[in-house]
Amino acid sequence: MTETIERPPFDALPIAPVRLADGVVAALSGAILDGRLRPGEALPAEARLAERFGVSKPVIREAIRQLEALGAVQIGQGRPTRVAQALDAQPLARFWRFAAGGTRAGLAEAVELRRMIEPQVARLAAQRATAEGLGELQAILGRMEAAFGDVPRWITADLDFHDQLGVLSGNRLVRLQVHGLRPVIEEIMRLFNARGPRGPADWRATWERHHRVAEAIAAGDPDAAEAAMLAHFAAAEAAIAELFPKAARPS
Repeated sequence: MTETIERPPFDALPIAPVRLADGVVAALSGAILDGRLRPGEALPAEARLAERFGVSKPVIREAIRQLEALGAVQIGQGRPTRVAQALDAQPLARFWRFAAGGTRAGLAEAVELRRMIEPQVARLAAQRATAEGLGELQAILGRMEAAFGDVPRWITADLDFHDQLGVLSGNRLVRLQVHGLRPVIEEIMRLFNARGPRGPADWRATWERHHRVAEAIAAGDPDAAEAAMLAHFAAAEAAIAELFPKAARPS
């Protein structure tokens, strides 16, 4: 009887000894991203991985820890390590929180970064939005309108609005980037809203700016969507200059 040789779902070629764990990470992450290792699937035991890659078990453990830090796998206590059900932005969010550091300079740089990214995100959303995604965007606008005067609820809905634009962009990396910036943007929004009480007209004007972005996206007009998002940031220039003088555009 012929013995069947099991073929592993990743390339286990010999790895150069300089950065062994990085080589294992590259091989396993490639298998995860192209679907050879499926969401929820258990990885082979450490000993089997070590044998296949020709490295020690400590090298395999280090590689698995790196994959966990990336959100690519889930390590269970006393259970097999499994491929994560979906990539999320938590590792990126932790990085951006660390990079901004909660400092005025770091938050000012986040404002500049957001201003560069989001008009292009709106442009992509206008080109690629689905009916289902547009429905969700309208529902978020409804939540924003219902949250006038309630700062915590407003901030959550506002963040969800911008997250949804990332989803509508149809670009997985854009979606992860926008969501990864969320904790830093939330801190900026809290600072904006702590400057003083806002009247009904102010809440309505801010909502209308978001609504114009959504209208342009729903109309499939990328130029109008980009312009509406740029106008949204321009309307906040006074607040940006007050909070982060270095982040204000030169006149």
